[in-house]
Amino acid sequence: MGWNQQQLEAALNAGRKKVYLPFCLHLLEKVVSTNETVWQMQQQKAQIGCTVIATEQTAGRGQWGRKWLSAKGGLYLSVLVAPNIPASNSYLLTFASAWGIAEKLRESGANVSIKWPNDLVIDRQKLGGILTETKVKQKVVVWAVIGVGINWANPVPENGINLQTWQATKDPKPISSLEMLAAKVLLGIECGMQCLLQEGVNILLARYLRLLANMGDRIYINDLAGTIVGVTSTGELRVRLQTSESLELISPEICLRPGTISLGYGKTPG
Repeated sequence: MGWNQQQLEAALNAGRKKVYLPFCLHLLEKVVSTNETVWQMQQQKAQIGCTVIATEQTAGRGQWGRKWLSAKGGLYLSVLVAPNIPASNSYLLTFASAWGIAEKLRESGANVSIKWPNDLVIDRQKLGGILTETKVKQKVVVWAVIGVGINWANPVPENGINLQTWQATKDPKPISSLEMLAAKVLLGIECGMQCLLQEGVNILLARYLRLLANMGDRIYINDLAGTIVGVTSTGELRVRLQTSESLELISPEICLRPGTISLGYGKTPG
């Protein structure tokens, strides 16, 4: 499929009062990975806001080295930013992007939430994901590439959903085209980065938690039950533990790093 660049730029600029990220769009048919392509452009002196959008990826990447299926019909894009934040807070870039994208899609009528740490969901089914990669110098993130994959009209696995299927019965449709979806995602990244870098960590985390689908969920860690009560600024999941039988509080809470537990999809656990 071909991209309508004029339509994309019109959707991107509609209602945009101030430019925070000066997006420079590169619309491509097929790439190995949009993240990889942006890194190559960064090495060739690309500037902040360099954006690659592809119709298809042949080796898209997800979190922890997982393969991201990238068939035609989905949205695959990556954006270059220069956040200059401490490396210990690098996960805030993912939080900022997730919140911003979810917020912009909700403003359009798509009931999107966040699944910790980096997934976008509708009705607890996976709509998309975010992969943030960074370059660190002297313990500061000097460059980052924010990669996003969103299911639009592409085939999805059992635990997934694409936006066209979800909005098939909606009238009018919240998102009318793939170009409009791309614009909303880019504006969401811009909004998230602006919140993080101008308004600060505390405001960002509060907004992220308001859209976190997992808040209040009960999960099990070994033989102990716990309740999800929040996240830390470094991306860890805060869980208040109880014994399974007496519900007696045995510890104020523990913090779980991303990748150490899978929350799954579908109905609320517990």
